[in-house]
Amino acid sequence: MKVYISFPGGKAKALTVSYDDGKLQDERLLSIFNQHGIKGTFNLNYGLMGLDKQPPRFEKEQIKELYKGHEIATHTMTHPTIARCPMTKVAEEILEDRKGLERATGMLVRGHAYPNGSYNEEIKQLFRQLGVAYARVVETTGGFELPTDFMEWKATCHHDDPRLMELAEQFAEFRKPQYLKLFYLWGHSYEFDKNDNWDVIEKFCAYMGGREDIWYATNIEIADYMAAAKNLQFSADGEWVYNPNASAVWLQLNGTQYVEIAGGAFVDLNTVLTEE
Repeated sequence: MKVYISFPGGKAKALTVSYDDGKLQDERLLSIFNQHGIKGTFNLNYGLMGLDKQPPRFEKEQIKELYKGHEIATHTMTHPTIARCPMTKVAEEILEDRKGLERATGMLVRGHAYPNGSYNEEIKQLFRQLGVAYARVVETTGGFELPTDFMEWKATCHHDDPRLMELAEQFAEFRKPQYLKLFYLWGHSYEFDKNDNWDVIEKFCAYMGGREDIWYATNIEIADYMAAAKNLQFSADGEWVYNPNASAVWLQLNGTQYVEIAGGAFVDLNTVLTEE
């Protein structure tokens, strides 16, 4: 029996987006995402909220309602270049950002985007210990692979990449379900005003949204799902599976059949095949 991990619903493709800094232009961007069913992660600096910097940022009291249905993640309290900071300061920056964002939203905050793309191995280890599940870097791949290290997560491209729609078309037309593929887009919403190119993201979302074969997810949903998939326990012959997680994980069997393994379930996959 051939067994593959699938995304929820048996899908083999996922789309996620990540936008930094919490500037006022996020409101227009969120409207575009919501219109097309795209889920985003927004990386916020709690210590800079409400400050009258250009372009200005949202007030702390606004973010819970504004970002509803999307993920709020950390970006440090004050956006320093953290690889140049003492580690005690780095710890303070991430913990205070987490605490502030969690108080403002009433939700756990476990994701991150490195400010100024600054990080090192010591910071990666520290963030893991301080409850950060993943962290995005600024380097991009131009491809659709899942990260080998979620603490050094590279996006597919920035929205200003001249290949954006070419890459989108490649992803949309990819039809090999034996591979898991992820399109990850990142940027800053204020760049659309700065460059007068809101049409770029509107065109991308109109093209990529509403597709039945794509799982639209936040960064943390993808990180948590892949962690749950990694936790699955299989028998030596690969025909029995136990899911020790609280959440379900989907499998593809023999290239044609998809099965949901519920949290806590022990399943004989031969029985599933027989029933189908």
